[in-house]
Amino acid sequence: MKTRNLGTQGLTVSEQGLGCMGMSEFYGTGDEAEAISTIHRALDLGVTFLDTADMYGSGTNEKLVGKAIRDRRDSVVLATKFGIIRGEDSSFRGVNGSPEYVHQACDASLQRLGLDYIDLYYQHRVDPNVPIEETVGAMAELVQQGKVRYLGLSEAAPATIRRAQATHPISALQSEYSLWQREPEDEILPTIRELKIGFVAYSPLGRGFLSGQITSPDDFAPDDFRRNLPRFQGENFNKNLQLVERVKEIAAEKGVTPGQLALAWLLAQGNDIVPIPGTKRQKYLEENVAAVDITLTSPELQRIAEVAPKGVAAGDRYADMSSVNR
Repeated sequence: MKTRNLGTQGLTVSEQGLGCMGMSEFYGTGDEAEAISTIHRALDLGVTFLDTADMYGSGTNEKLVGKAIRDRRDSVVLATKFGIIRGEDSSFRGVNGSPEYVHQACDASLQRLGLDYIDLYYQHRVDPNVPIEETVGAMAELVQQGKVRYLGLSEAAPATIRRAQATHPISALQSEYSLWQREPEDEILPTIRELKIGFVAYSPLGRGFLSGQITSPDDFAPDDFRRNLPRFQGENFNKNLQLVERVKEIAAEKGVTPGQLALAWLLAQGNDIVPIPGTKRQKYLEENVAAVDITLTSPELQRIAEVAPKGVAAGDRYADMSSVNR
């Protein structure tokens, strides 16, 4: 597994990370033993960049990840996030970027993780009621205190990124980027490349859609949150399935899986991009990791771009897009 640099502050990560969210929530029932085995297998394969957040499973995901890496802390680059507030009943209560909350959230995450420091700490969503300078200023205090090593933002707009960077160096921006979500190419990627900030791509497989494994909304467990996403509903689902079929054709010719093709395409978009496909099963982890060894030629990349142009996906990413790209 090769490595890539995120930002210019010294943060080096494996060129593919592991998103741990689905191990605790959103994608059906979790299995802690299998999840921990998957994390251990990832580390063995050189995937040392792990991604979690305090709101995944309302804190249970951080506990799981912390448990899994306790004996291997030195070989892990751990990223977590703060800012999305959930009630005791797990309902979503908005976002909080106040300086006081930044400190409270970090201490709570460290306690759940059972760690002394966090490698990469993201603001999960920008709080429209708190100037980004105040939020990042508080995050910078965490760096000075040794609780956090590097800072990141998630789903932030270009102007917000610039203001944050002027307050304290930002190492990474995490946003959704894949063959069916290419909008970051318009303004986000040019902005962060100018500022020399790395890009962490979440949902690089379109929440599993680009894996080719999903053929019907009935493939989802009853409590799978994808049932409520516009792209997975009604006519949008059928249109998006046509995109996957075209990706499958190219993958078959190449002798790889559709998911591997999608990840290889993303890795080819620049050495400053690190995809973090999520899985809770070793089988899919190993399939994803194999994508780092796939080389795509210029004609292949062009053909893929033609079948998956910007705006190709039918439907919004979320039912409520109000908290995205502030």
